[in-house]
Amino acid sequence: MTVQPRELVGQPLAIGAEERREGLVAKGWRFVSRAAVPVVIYVFLIAMVIFALFPAYFVVQAAFRPGQSLYTLTLSLWPSDPTLDNFTYIFTKIPFPTWLRNSLGVSVGTMVAGLIGSATGAYALSRFRFAGKQMTLILLLAIQAFPSVLALIPIYLILKTIGLVGSPFGLVLAYMSVALVFCTWNLKGYFDTIPRELDEAALIDGCTVTQAFLRIILPLSLPALAVTALLMFLTAWNEWVMASVLLLDENTYTVPVGLWGLQNDYRVPWGYFAAASLVVSIPVMALFLGLQRYFRTGLTVGGVKG
Repeated sequence: MTVQPRELVGQPLAIGAEERREGLVAKGWRFVSRAAVPVVIYVFLIAMVIFALFPAYFVVQAAFRPGQSLYTLTLSLWPSDPTLDNFTYIFTKIPFPTWLRNSLGVSVGTMVAGLIGSATGAYALSRFRFAGKQMTLILLLAIQAFPSVLALIPIYLILKTIGLVGSPFGLVLAYMSVALVFCTWNLKGYFDTIPRELDEAALIDGCTVTQAFLRIILPLSLPALAVTALLMFLTAWNEWVMASVLLLDENTYTVPVGLWGLQNDYRVPWGYFAAASLVVSIPVMALFLGLQRYFRTGLTVGGVKG
């Protein structure tokens, strides 16, 4: 019979208790981590939502606030006496409806003409072989490295030569020249993902190249066309620099140019700006909601090839 030393008596029990204690601590940390990580994620997401929505809320409360101040000294979250005076002013005292109509006309014209130009150009670059094709693609890509405002002076001189300075049609041509390059490249990448066998089958069945493009390729390209249409519309809808230079008469102003003219060195009408911002956001949201079912694939597929 082996007799353990006195100092070893009870040591296994102490080691077992220590291991159980460490196990409980580890389980506690795992539980805390599992509970804390979702909390941190949700707190972060809530903070990001507040960060994204606060500017919109700030514009809304400024639009309904009496006067032209963005906020009050009390820092109230909502005006104590909300009013529609700012909306009444922009629709009755200034030619805002005319500016809005001009913006819609220019934006829709840019969208339609840009879709026609970019779709046909992208189809030619995607399907046809011709001399200088590779150089054309490189040139289109290189043009994107320069800001569009650099082309303002050449565009102005060209439009002045043909007598279109001050005309909304001239502004549409200017916007097309800016947006056409990117939209052509984007659509070209999407057309590359459509099998050429579909074109060949259509030609064998008796279609011309134009008929194959209109009846086969375009219906299959609705996602990319929807994204391109939205980009074209926003290019013209939000732009101010070219419009302020190329439009000369108040009756031809677009909304950004017309609203910019309301301010002076002593007064900035923030209430009018906020009310007009809410109004001009309606067409954009309507177009986005109408096209959003195509966006899931359209935003990504165009960049797969090219």
